[in-house]
Amino acid sequence: MLLSLSFSGHAKGIPVQPGTIGVIGSGNSARALCAYLSSQGYPVWIYARNPDRIAVVRRTGRIRAIGMLDGSFPVEEVTDDLERFASACSTVFIASVTTAYADIAAMLAPYLRAEHLLVLFSGKLCGSLEVTEVLKTHRARSTSVIETDSLFVCRAQDDSGIWIGGLKSWTLLSSPQRSMTEVLAPRLLRFFPGLERAQNLIQRGLTDFGALAHAVISIANLGTIERRQPLLFYYEGLSAKTVVLLEQMEREFQQVANAYETSLISMAELLNRYYGCRTENLLEAMRSVAPYRNVYAPLEIDHRVLQEDTASTLVPLQGLALKAGIATPMIDAVVNIISVLFGEELISKGRHLGKLGWAQLTRREIVQWMHA
Repeated sequence: MLLSLSFSGHAKGIPVQPGTIGVIGSGNSARALCAYLSSQGYPVWIYARNPDRIAVVRRTGRIRAIGMLDGSFPVEEVTDDLERFASACSTVFIASVTTAYADIAAMLAPYLRAEHLLVLFSGKLCGSLEVTEVLKTHRARSTSVIETDSLFVCRAQDDSGIWIGGLKSWTLLSSPQRSMTEVLAPRLLRFFPGLERAQNLIQRGLTDFGALAHAVISIANLGTIERRQPLLFYYEGLSAKTVVLLEQMEREFQQVANAYETSLISMAELLNRYYGCRTENLLEAMRSVAPYRNVYAPLEIDHRVLQEDTASTLVPLQGLALKAGIATPMIDAVVNIISVLFGEELISKGRHLGKLGWAQLTRREIVQWMHA
C-alpha cells in the first residue's frame, strides 16, 4: 500500500515545492488518485481545463471517496491556471485521457523545470516516449518522464467525489530508457511501493489487460451497447468464444514483446497479480475478479476508452510488429473495426512510430536504444 507521509504547504511565486503533488485531469482516475494521495498525507493540487466538472471540490477544498477508501480528503487547490499549477507542484501526474497526453505536454512545456517529474498514470504503449518527444520539440528536454498504469477501478460521483472499487496490487513502471528508469523509479515508488521496474518500455506498455480486452469485448457486444442496454462488461459481456478472440490477441502481444527482447506474463496471471483470482483460465479469471463484478459497459460504442486503447496501444503495436516481421491479424482487424465505427483513420491519427521518433530505426536499434 502507500506510504503515509505529510508535507508542508506552498505558495505561488516560490520554488517548486518538493512534497506537493499535482494531478492533471478531473475524470475517474484523476479523482481516485487525488483522494488516495491526499489520504496518505500529500498536499494535492488539481489542474482541470473545466473546473466546473468538480465544482464542489473546488468550492470546499475537499474530495469525497466511497468504496475501498471512505472519507473526505483535503485538496489544496483546483485551478485552470497551468503556470500557477506547475509552479506549485514538483511531481505532476497526468491522469487525463491518454490521447490528450501530447497536447498536455506541449501546454506544460513552458512552465517545466529540471526538478519536475511527470508521471503518466496510464501510459499505454510508449506514452512516456511520446511525451518526451513533445517536450524536446518545445525545449523542455530536461524534464523527467516515467509511466505506469492506472491503478484504480473507479467511477466519478457527480461533481464532488469518486467511488473506488479496487486498487491494483501490482503493475510495472518504466521510463523510455532503462538507465532513466533506474534513476526515476524511487521517486515513483515512494507513492506506490508495490510497483515493479519493467525490463523495457514495450513490456510495460503491453502489460495492460484493458488494452487487450476492452475493444474486443465491446465489438462482441456491439448490439447491446448500441441499444444502451445495461451490460456487466466483464461478466455478461464474456463467453467462451469471446475469450478465443482475446487469447489470439494475447498471442500477438506476446510475439511482439519477444521480438523486442522482453516477455509478458499471461493475462490470467496478470489479473491475479492485479486483484487476486487464482485461476489459469482467462474466462474464469475475469469473472472472478471482485472489482469487475459491478463494472458496466459504456452506453455508446464511440467511448473514449476504446479510442485510447486502439490509438495509443494497438496502433504503435502494429508499427512495432511490422518492423519485426510479425503478422498481427487479430490486432489489425480490431484497429480497422474501431476506426470504421469511430469514423476516423486511427492508424494515421494514433500514436504511430513517427510520433515516437522510431520510424527510421530498425527493430535492433529500437531494442538497443531502450536498453541504454
